[in-house]
Amino acid sequence: MRLTQYTDYALRVLLYLARHQDRLCSIAEIATVYGISKNHLMKIINDLVNAGYLTSVRGRNGGVRLGRTPDRINVGALIRHTEDDFDLVGCSRCIIAPACGMTSVFDEALAGFMAVLDRYTLADALARKGDFLPLLNAIGPEGQISKARPAKED
Repeated sequence: MRLTQYTDYALRVLLYLARHQDRLCSIAEIATVYGISKNHLMKIINDLVNAGYLTSVRGRNGGVRLGRTPDRINVGALIRHTEDDFDLVGCSRCIIAPACGMTSVFDEALAGFMAVLDRYTLADALARKGDFLPLLNAIGPEGQISKARPAKED
């Protein structure tokens, strides 16, 4: 199964905000750090706010933050929220689907895929590898984005 760009960006936002729980982050900041369209990100963030994954503060010093702690954000539930088509092959549009043995195989595969995602939270994902912040643009103390990237090791 291939997840949509929408889900990819939603996961990136959540991961970024989980690493910056001490402050509000702006949509422009997140868009710049990841090189994502601000307008596209606004749609995703609005959806995540409406679903309770994020909270937002309006105004000049506003921004977004996690609406739940990372250990309360289930990856499987998030994927179900952001994806609208789990049809792996297009069986629902196939004339032989009612008699095809592959339909149940694909259903089982999808159930297995989702079962794995259901076992993990955002906190688990953060703990699995190292800190990714050095890979992103450095963020200054006032939340300003510096274009300086970490020096490459020889």
